Amino acid sequence: MKPDGRSRDEVAGSAAVDAAAAAADRRDSPLIEAGQALEAHLGKLLEAGGSVLTQFADAARSYPDKPFLLCGTEAHTYGEVDAVANRVANFFHNQGLVAFLKVQFRVPERGHRRPADLQRARLRLDFPGSGESRGQPLLDATSEVLSELQAEGVTIWLQGSAQPPAGMCAWDGPVKRESVQPLPVQVSITAADTLCYIYTSGTTGLPKAAIMTHGKFAGLSNMLVNFTGVLSSDIFYVPLPLYHTSGLGIGLGTAMTIGATLALRGKFSARHFWDDCRRYNATLTFYIGELLRYLCTGPERPDDKDHKLRLVLGAGLSPDVWRQFQERFGVPRIVEYYGMTEGTLGLINVHNKVGVGVASPRYRKSKSFSLIECDIDTGEPIRGKDGKCTEVKIGKPGLLVNKLSAGVPYSGYLGKAELTEKKILRNVFQEGDAYLNTGDLMRIDKEYFIYFVDRLGDTFRWKGENVATTEVAQVLSKMEGVQEVNVYGVKVPGQEGRAGMASIVPSPGQKPDFRRWYRYITAKLPTYARPLFLRLTQEIQVTGTFRHMKTTLVKEGFDPKKVRDPLFVIDNGKKSYVLLDETVYSGIVVEQARL
Repeated sequence: MKPDGRSRDEVAGSAAVDAAAAAADRRDSPLIEAGQALEAHLGKLLEAGGSVLTQFADAARSYPDKPFLLCGTEAHTYGEVDAVANRVANFFHNQGLVAFLKVQFRVPERGHRRPADLQRARLRLDFPGSGESRGQPLLDATSEVLSELQAEGVTIWLQGSAQPPAGMCAWDGPVKRESVQPLPVQVSITAADTLCYIYTSGTTGLPKAAIMTHGKFAGLSNMLVNFTGVLSSDIFYVPLPLYHTSGLGIGLGTAMTIGATLALRGKFSARHFWDDCRRYNATLTFYIGELLRYLCTGPERPDDKDHKLRLVLGAGLSPDVWRQFQERFGVPRIVEYYGMTEGTLGLINVHNKVGVGVASPRYRKSKSFSLIECDIDTGEPIRGKDGKCTEVKIGKPGLLVNKLSAGVPYSGYLGKAELTEKKILRNVFQEGDAYLNTGDLMRIDKEYFIYFVDRLGDTFRWKGENVATTEVAQVLSKMEGVQEVNVYGVKVPGQEGRAGMASIVPSPGQKPDFRRWYRYITAKLPTYARPLFLRLTQEIQVTGTFRHMKTTLVKEGFDPKKVRDPLFVIDNGKKSYVLLDETVYSGIVVEQARL
């Protein structure tokens, strides 16, 4: 026993932890230095009144004849895009649009939209994130409220029509007649100015308009240069919607700041993905959510490794898909990053291993983030007698929070102030401090790598234990005969917490073997984490950003009157999952049969 009361084992354990922390600090030093270099670069750029737009202008002057946008068989050079963008800017200027006026574009996700975005920003016009046009239905809907819009002073320009309906203005002809010369008006842009609004995905509620400032957009667009070494010679293939931060800020934004070439596809297609990569000679591509899983579930082809991709970047990649994708398609490097459209913290994993980044003590201090204890049921932080929060121990999941300050401002959401305030935790560790509540559970391992565990609203409690839906889904996705799975918790009358349920898409041509599934699940998962109910479906609904949707599934629960898909319940006596019909459902709900 040591003088301080600790045993030799405790002292040895503490020394090992200290050594691991010191080693992680050394490992993360280059990443910290790269982050500091990025901040210094952005500081100089923004203080001089620059932005991503001035970086694009520099690229257009340096590479006027270089392809910037590739869309199908179309190719547009930097010089051509700059000229079109100038026409759009001159058009808006001549229409009397001024700084801070809000403009919304609703057009298809094709290359011609981007010059308009560039020049709306040059005029310092705020523009809501655009959605995909639905053609005639959108026009009809607009016509229905045209008189109300006109009464509010809203002007509507219609693209692709020489003779628009009464009350609307033609766009194509007037824009083509404008000058290709830059605007004579110089508009000062600051880091705090709003560039656009990007809507959240709406996985846990209604989408909200997050404010994207010029400063934050510049950070996203310059991040890869410092951390991954992307080059102007790279060809980016972006199969993502450009209303998502990854597609717009990291994909398009990075390309236009360094003079790279950007290949676009209006809508992701697993069938055409690799053909596109080969056609464009893509060297980089991007993913979000379940996108790479759809590539892995497709039939294997002899040319799976016939491509030039050297780097794949994105967010939300499951560990099982990470390994499978890299092995099957021979992609040498994957870089996972973490961030929220409305957030203040960005993490990046440059180590080509599963996880969202690093979290050594020095790195956490440099980025001002912590993992704190929280109540899974309420979603609220757990506070001690002093009213303050406590950091979780290494290896335990905790709520990710990021300290806010003058150097880490939080722009929040458009609209009611309470929407923004709701995301802020106050007096977390000290009186007067403020932290952004990400709503995400993370875990730091003994080597100080950090991993995404679950969305706080998705994690549930059953039998007194916390169940992370993503971790259960990762286990179930490896079962034979399973193509895709979505895990969530459902209420069971008379029971505390929520029981696990899994919506499963069976593999094509394979009949579910419920006895085998039972053996696998009981061998791989503890009792409290095993899904009690299974729902077999042909398709799992995802958002436009490839995230699994759970809200409707949770509401429908395991009631066969509400669910058209076949339902099954675990039967430990038969060591299988059995059909859940109305009689079985009544036994669970009314008679409260043991689960």
